[in-house]
Amino acid sequence: MLTCTYIVERIDGDYAMLRREDEADQNAEPKMVARALLPPEIMEGTRLLYEYLQYSVIE
Repeated sequence: MLTCTYIVERIDGDYAMLRREDEADQNAEPKMVARALLPPEIMEGTRLLYEYLQYSVIE
């Protein structure tokens, strides 16, 4: 099962652009995720943990 951390790079309407923290390639495209799948309290710069097909905020 994939477990990784993301940073909310940008919020664009109903979507958020997430960048994986351990991404080696700095030019990699951010991952576009529907905000309905993310915790409602996210803002730009929020760190997220992805595991078991769910996103949760990392304090």
